[in-house]
Amino acid sequence: MSDEDLPRSLRRLGLSDPEALVYVALLDMGPTAVADLAEALAGHGEADAATAVAHLIELGLAARTGSGPHREAVAPTEPTIALEHLAHVRSAELHRAQIAAANAYQTYRRSVHPQATEDLVEVVTGPQIVERIHHAEGSADAEVLRFDSPPYHTNGTPNETEVSNLERGVEYRVVYSKSSVQNADYYACNIKPCIAAGEQARVLPTVPVKLTIFDRRVAIVSMSFVEAEVNDSMLIVRPSSLLSALTGLFEASWRSAFPLHFGDRVPSALRPVQRRILELLGSGVTDETIAELLGISRRTLSRHLEQLNSSAGAATRFQLALYAARKGWI
Repeated sequence: MSDEDLPRSLRRLGLSDPEALVYVALLDMGPTAVADLAEALAGHGEADAATAVAHLIELGLAARTGSGPHREAVAPTEPTIALEHLAHVRSAELHRAQIAAANAYQTYRRSVHPQATEDLVEVVTGPQIVERIHHAEGSADAEVLRFDSPPYHTNGTPNETEVSNLERGVEYRVVYSKSSVQNADYYACNIKPCIAAGEQARVLPTVPVKLTIFDRRVAIVSMSFVEAEVNDSMLIVRPSSLLSALTGLFEASWRSAFPLHFGDRVPSALRPVQRRILELLGSGVTDETIAELLGISRRTLSRHLEQLNSSAGAATRFQLALYAARKGWI
């Protein structure tokens, strides 16, 4: 580095122009009185030199040293520690300036777009997941749309919040995966009570994503079995084209799903167990699974199916399901 470059570099570290010139003069002249340093400062007086010297001493770049019986001189000191401190301070100032500029831009973006793009999707992890799920569901006002599939952040416990929401008029439409319906414990403690409370339920062999949409204003997307093993996290999606796409995906799946709830024209002659059999037939699960879910034997299930086929005049399971759908039983 040339002597001409040194003052410029010192100024970049935060020294003022007089301080940089005084320090360079000290390096050239050695121990020097303030009055003599003032002569080296072109265009600056002794007061400026004294102020510069005082700050250099404060920074640790210079020190006073006796130069004779009647005068005091100033000499440069080993600068490593002082310069490292200056570099650290300057770096911190630059970082603060960077943050200030970024925040100013975000303020500008919000003035143009009420919601910044990066605020549209939030990643939630760990213990906050269950808390955010309960808060979102408890805040629902009109409608909840859901793809239901294991695993469950709430461990498949009864959904008392949904039952309470249904009682106060919130509409629920839920598409269950076959794996949800086949889980006897989950069916008994969660699915069945929610359907009884007024939930509109349908089922598909699989659902495209674990999803709940609240009032079409916010959605939560949970990880699948495979994803949950490596990433226990949840996405919160706010109003955006992504939320609209997720809502459209639900509506398309809802139209193609099998109903799990009944219409208003269920024949009084049907026993409760036969109604449940019709529900589960529509879900596409196997006879073995239906018997397990209902807690009956395969022989008892066969007997009920024969009675239902006889009532509907059906020869096959497909004809029975078609007849039940046309009559509004399911």
